Amino acid sequence: MENSLQANRYLKYFDWIVGLFVAVLIISEIGSSKIAAFGPFNFDGGTVLFPISYIFGDVLTEVYGYARARRVIWIGFVSVLLLALTLMIIQYLPAAPDWHNQQAYQSILGFVPRIVLASIMAFWAGEFSNSYVLAKMKVWTLGKWLWTRTIGSTIVGEGIDSLVFTLVAFAGTIPTFAVFNIIFTIYIFKVLFEVAATPLTYAVVNYLKRSEGLDAFDAKTDFNPFKASEATE
Repeated sequence: MENSLQANRYLKYFDWIVGLFVAVLIISEIGSSKIAAFGPFNFDGGTVLFPISYIFGDVLTEVYGYARARRVIWIGFVSVLLLALTLMIIQYLPAAPDWHNQQAYQSILGFVPRIVLASIMAFWAGEFSNSYVLAKMKVWTLGKWLWTRTIGSTIVGEGIDSLVFTLVAFAGTIPTFAVFNIIFTIYIFKVLFEVAATPLTYAVVNYLKRSEGLDAFDAKTDFNPFKASEATE
């Protein structure tokens, strides 16, 4: 657990991680407007990049601790909400007389309440589940076997994310088989992505721990997801 001096220390890479995390979320949100196909599998376009957000979540929790990760998750949540509201306002603004792409805009970037609600719910539930499981497993394993935490937390977090997003976004609008096809495809892809990225995660985590002089251990952390403070207790 960090003391007050450590909590207020200068962090060389934290702002970069926060910025890239938010960028991944926003890009993925826009990409999710397309349903793509790869052989027999269907998936939303956001799946191409979104799994990286869970690597960021793992790094944040492992190096900087759950309290800071919680704050970053809320920053991401507000950013995605701001994106949705902005696109909605732009959609309903009157189009200029000589601009003839309103239908195209609505088709690609148009505000679809159900999709936005699904994305926000899935992100919130999945990211907090991922961070919570990783922090708890770190305590249980006494800080050993990082791979068990990164993969274990992803199995839980991505499972919740994939299930919530797909059911809220598409249930009742496409055939049931297609709904579960999407759930299965994006879940397996995200978990396999995490497994494949484990060596990279190890390298980044070890580098940041050395560079930042941090190795957060959430033994006495308040895991309330609605608490805004970075304090651990």
